[in-house]
Amino acid sequence: CRCDSFRLICSVFLNFAHPSNWGKKKKICVCSFSEMWYWVFLWCLFSSLFVHGAVGLLMLVMLQRHRRGRLITLVLVSVGFLASLTGGVITSAVVAAVYRGAGKDMAPLEALVFGVGQTALAIIISFSRVLATL
Repeated sequence: CRCDSFRLICSVFLNFAHPSNWGKKKKICVCSFSEMWYWVFLWCLFSSLFVHGAVGLLMLVMLQRHRRGRLITLVLVSVGFLASLTGGVITSAVVAAVYRGAGKDMAPLEALVFGVGQTALAIIISFSRVLATL
């Protein structure tokens, strides 16, 4: 089960976007460790970009009257994004290693769930204040 990235992107897009392909089962898989890591990380990256972009816009609006509001926004969004990017690289590699170690292939939808789930868990942990109790 070896598939290239372009074919995977096109087939995922066609399966989800075009109504005539809904309900039809096609065997699409992400098979190698590097492909699994790439797709999980890619979803984590895009969801993290979305969250940090929205929060950055909110910070710009709320701090527009502050003397150094733009600088504070830029620094905090950059540091937050780099921290989530580093965590995403590591956890995506762990997910891919577990799948590869189990000898299991990954569907593109599973990569989406793991990638967006990493961002969601980071948000939940950030707001839960669990780290402050340690």
